[in-house]
Amino acid sequence: MAPPTVPVEFRDLRWAIVVSQHRSLRQAAEALRIKQPTLSRRLRDLEYRVGITLFKRTNGGTRPTIEGQEFLDATRRFMEEAEAITVRVKTRSRGESGRLTIGIHTSLSAGNLRATLLDYQQRFPDVDRQLVDGASEQLISDLASSAIDVAFVAEPTPRWSGKSLLLWSERVVVALPANHPLTGREVVYWGELRRERLLTSQRGPGPEFVKLLNIKLGASDPCPLVRHDVVLDRLLSLVGVDWGILLVLESATGAVYPGVTFREVHDAEGPTRLSLRAYWRQDNGNPSLRPLLDLLRERYPDLSAASGTD
Repeated sequence: MAPPTVPVEFRDLRWAIVVSQHRSLRQAAEALRIKQPTLSRRLRDLEYRVGITLFKRTNGGTRPTIEGQEFLDATRRFMEEAEAITVRVKTRSRGESGRLTIGIHTSLSAGNLRATLLDYQQRFPDVDRQLVDGASEQLISDLASSAIDVAFVAEPTPRWSGKSLLLWSERVVVALPANHPLTGREVVYWGELRRERLLTSQRGPGPEFVKLLNIKLGASDPCPLVRHDVVLDRLLSLVGVDWGILLVLESATGAVYPGVTFREVHDAEGPTRLSLRAYWRQDNGNPSLRPLLDLLRERYPDLSAASGTD
């Protein structure tokens, strides 16, 4: 038999596999909903192209030859892998798989960001989610350099020229040592924090809290600042051993820390709140980003519509 000169068609390979499963041209043709002569002709054409006899045809049925069985077993594995690749590519293009790198600026122990990421995980479990913690300036820098896909940051960032979406606001809370006199109050006012030892970090919203404190108290450095380059849970642990107080957002109050009491911080108009936004690059081609943005608009429809972003 002459060597193949024309590429093999996937359809013929699939039909050959069906014939090997049924061991009957008639039954295979019925399963494929085609005419038996058409199937027989396509099989002979396939044999010509691959250069071997795939089937032994007898009155008792159509069975693979030894060479044919080896060829069909390899073909079946190839087809299964090709179909799996096709499924993966389709889910990747829809953003249902792949990787999404998310910059976070606040705690995940409670609140809307935690709920949103849990919802996203349940809807798209095959997406590999990578979280990056950092201060707002670092997250925006990572976003600009394509190190992350999206950043959730407290308060607007005027330096960003890309896309953003206003999401929700969170109350400002002060974490106090359990024996602190202010724990006896239902709420704490900004003026009562003057001269308290304030723990702070360059990570998370620490710099935003320092700016806010200066605005609320009307003076520069109204509190002694004790800086530690550690993450939030370490700072809260330091509050518990009476190293100082700490300003956090309400999303940080979902976890219990020994010796730590949380109180809202108010001014004359009531609780102080910071808004959170999602930031991303307009030219970001990661398909996994779109479902997250759609989810944010779904969960916060009024704010999403008002933002006018795409």
